[in-house]
Amino acid sequence: MKYLKNTLVLLGLFAIAGSAAAAAVTHADPALVKKGAYLAKAADCVACHTTEKGKPFAGGVEFELPFGSLFSPNITADVDTGIGAWTDDDFVSAMQEGVGRDGKHYYPAFPYTSYTLMPKDEILAIKAYLFSLPAVKQAPIENSLSFPFNQRWGMFFWNALFLDNQRYEPDSKQSAEWNRGAYLVQGPGHCGECHTPRTMFQSLDADQQLAGAPIQGWQAYNISSDPLHGIGAWSIENLTHYMATGYASGYGFAGGPMAAVVKHSLSQLTGEDQKAIAVYLKSTPAKSTGVARAVTDDLSVRAVVAKDLGSKIFADACAACHRWDGEGNQSPAAKLAGLKTVNDPTGANLLGVLLNGHMTAGAPVDRRMPNFAKGYNDQELAAVSSFVLKHFGQSGAVVTPEAVAERRKVKSH
Repeated sequence: MKYLKNTLVLLGLFAIAGSAAAAAVTHADPALVKKGAYLAKAADCVACHTTEKGKPFAGGVEFELPFGSLFSPNITADVDTGIGAWTDDDFVSAMQEGVGRDGKHYYPAFPYTSYTLMPKDEILAIKAYLFSLPAVKQAPIENSLSFPFNQRWGMFFWNALFLDNQRYEPDSKQSAEWNRGAYLVQGPGHCGECHTPRTMFQSLDADQQLAGAPIQGWQAYNISSDPLHGIGAWSIENLTHYMATGYASGYGFAGGPMAAVVKHSLSQLTGEDQKAIAVYLKSTPAKSTGVARAVTDDLSVRAVVAKDLGSKIFADACAACHRWDGEGNQSPAAKLAGLKTVNDPTGANLLGVLLNGHMTAGAPVDRRMPNFAKGYNDQELAAVSSFVLKHFGQSGAVVTPEAVAERRKVKSH
């Protein structure tokens, strides 16, 4: 009887402790949760931890690498399959050091090398926000990496070489606005993780910061201050408009993974933060590499009289919205003249848009483009792609049906 009584007392204590923990999550400081929600958007957490039809932050997004696939984990507050049992120190360690609960090392596909610049209080604000959301019980998918990349302990040595584990330090020579932009780009926004080439060790190439890189079949273009290859010719207004809407007429539009970044992250930032990012990007060291902007001229007289398959398809399916001179009808979002997309000899993003469309269904009608994957075969898409590259760009590139067939195999994210 005494044993039973003691057991009941212990169970009661555990129940009280559990209730207190639940209450702590439920009644977290609303201001802290609000701050965390904003920072989670700035860090674009939802894009990597939410599948197309899945529940928010439940994980399962696949990242295809040359040596296998990684799957993002469940970061909801579920105790068994998520991070519900994580302490503050566990969460901060994962974000700043890439080492989570029980000493589990993460791969740099999780951008902790950027998040490490974030201070502890902002990281804990994100945790408070995640713990304020409904917990989702969804077991993580096992990674499928080949040896030796499946040995997590090897990340200890990688971190020793490539992780600084330091917080952002403002530059006293720059304005508060510039420093805010630098922090957002380098830290939570982790822009360099996609827009900077990687070395053979999968670390970011420090000599080519923001110079552009391939990502899952798409091109993350050069966003350094170079006027031809980067965003140097963009005005502050062009850049902030792009972040808010997903396009800057005559300069670029968000397709593929970048469309998700705009939707879930950049467009959700305040106008002040968008401007701060633009100010910082305009000041970055110019890198003259990657795809150059197409130099516009009188495109209306160039190759319109051609009678090949590509020009015919363009006339039938494209000219009504984009026009022969590339200036676009009805919407400035349809402008092709001057875009890197039409001057990239690989046709990477052009094919991505033709096969997948661009922008979400929630976007205004005049900013949407349907996909042509089912309506046209490989030969037809190769022909119209080649026509677009020659007519609106200067690369003279030719896209083959084989290239289209290969691109069809690439999963769109």
